[in-house]
Amino acid sequence: MAGLGDMLAAAEPLDGGFALEITEDWLQGRTAYGGLTSAIALAVAKGVSDDLPPLRSGQLSMVGPLAGRIKARAKVLRQGRNATWVSAELTSEAGVGFTAAFVFMRQIESVLSIDHYPLPDGVIALDEAKAVPMDHAPAFLRNHFEARFAMPKNALGEADLAWWVRPRERRGLDPEVECLLCGDVLPVAVWPLLGFKVPISSMQWHVNRLDAKPSADGWWMIRSTSLHAAHGGASEHIMQWNADGVPAIAGMQSVAVFG
Repeated sequence: MAGLGDMLAAAEPLDGGFALEITEDWLQGRTAYGGLTSAIALAVAKGVSDDLPPLRSGQLSMVGPLAGRIKARAKVLRQGRNATWVSAELTSEAGVGFTAAFVFMRQIESVLSIDHYPLPDGVIALDEAKAVPMDHAPAFLRNHFEARFAMPKNALGEADLAWWVRPRERRGLDPEVECLLCGDVLPVAVWPLLGFKVPISSMQWHVNRLDAKPSADGWWMIRSTSLHAAHGGASEHIMQWNADGVPAIAGMQSVAVFG
């Protein structure tokens, strides 16, 4: 079972991108895990130039199932003085399965300095956190990630999940790519309210990169919450920190709930 770094290293170069194989150990149901396809899209987008500034934001759309051999391509939409817009697309024999639009922007001087994303109160220390059971976990989670419960159950509200997460294999991963790879690991926050039996599918994920530097041991703290769910959909907020408490990503997902 190959980690993402090895998959990218072995990818077949194509005009505008590369092709690779998404194997069954990376699946979530009949499609690839969304964090994997998001990370692949970011990797191909970063390949459009050797001097892209840091990732600032991304809009990620899970259009259709992706598995087996896929092609990843990216192109520059606009390059300005400070920011570069890049689109990415993942396709299979069935057609387009994933699209993304990324903004890469250099740091500029600013009078603003606001940070209201501290780690939540009550976070369980890593060495005290209990492992998330993997008996019924999807293939991608069992095979490629470690996960521990990050907050006491009684400290979490309704539709609120928090885990410590890290990839089992980190070799060769760009820090921003690793950050996205881990950011979608948690089940959607409304799922426990439905008994884990109702089909659910992420449709769009918007991420704002804050500081995507992994800690030395590779652990990320991720919290997913939902404040609204109705009419077959849920709106979820996903926050991600590294193990040192530095905020990495502020995000929001649109989730389809089929039941």
